[in-house]
Amino acid sequence: MSFRTLWFADGALHLLDQRGLPARAEVVTVKSAEETARAIREMVVRGAPAIGCAAAYGLALSARAGEDFEKARAALLSARPTAVNLRWALERMAAVRPRAFEALKAEADKILQEDLEACRAIGRHGAALVPEGKGILTHCNAGGLATAGYGTALGVVRAAIAGGKRCDVFAGETRPWLQGARLTAWELLQDGIPVTLLPDVAAASLLSSGKIGCVVVGADRVARNGDTANKVGTYPLALAAQAAAVPLFVAAPLSSIDLRAASGREIPIEERSAEEVTHLLGQRVAPEGVSVFNPAFDVTPARYIAAIVTERGVARPPYQDSLAALAGA
Repeated sequence: MSFRTLWFADGALHLLDQRGLPARAEVVTVKSAEETARAIREMVVRGAPAIGCAAAYGLALSARAGEDFEKARAALLSARPTAVNLRWALERMAAVRPRAFEALKAEADKILQEDLEACRAIGRHGAALVPEGKGILTHCNAGGLATAGYGTALGVVRAAIAGGKRCDVFAGETRPWLQGARLTAWELLQDGIPVTLLPDVAAASLLSSGKIGCVVVGADRVARNGDTANKVGTYPLALAAQAAAVPLFVAAPLSSIDLRAASGREIPIEERSAEEVTHLLGQRVAPEGVSVFNPAFDVTPARYIAAIVTERGVARPPYQDSLAALAGA
């Protein structure tokens, strides 16, 4: 990778500020759980695995800063409700004894390293699913910027290309935060991987053209039955892919699998501020007084997902059996 998303050094957590990309590559430094929670909430750091890693370090920083552990954990847990990696990482950190900075930081280091290894394994498993000579379409950003490095969906892209497969990469812009335009395009170009950007509304036309061999997306939470919450716009993309007979694959670490949720109906969906829709780069583009519906995620039913790629292998329907088997449950 030609960049780092998050790292711990000199007693602080350093985050590549994703709000400024691609124009500015700036770093935000946080030294407490509250500052970490704010960085997660304000999308300085984003992407389910990266959020989990950041929250783990935030909890370690709470011990260093003398913050109340349970209050710090609650603040981090409430920062963004949909990504289950956040809860998973905090539950793992809560089991650490003693709850001293060095012990907590060591566990956070493990979580970061394990995520990086998981992404590389996801890439290896997923590359085998990528058709030769066809395009790959992705949505939002599920790359190194959303993880400890390498990426989930983009890990599959990276591994397929590294393995010699000829596959053009297409990225939807991903409104309203434009993670595809600002982050996925930037990240791939940083690593020398050509990418074609398209408006979200052009995805169905592209899929119907025959140029796309598969759609690969990440996940913020996968329910036990395979229903998957991902960045809003994934569900209509899945419907378009189904109509065009193009398989849609979800790439996610096991830390994103929530076996406690029976289906997507049990996944909480974060709603964000109206200003993200009514304004663009600080400039109002919608009339005063308009109502706004701005869910950050949608849930794609399992029936539209051809496979779920994890670090332990590929799950296929019925997902309630295959996911549980991979998770060892």
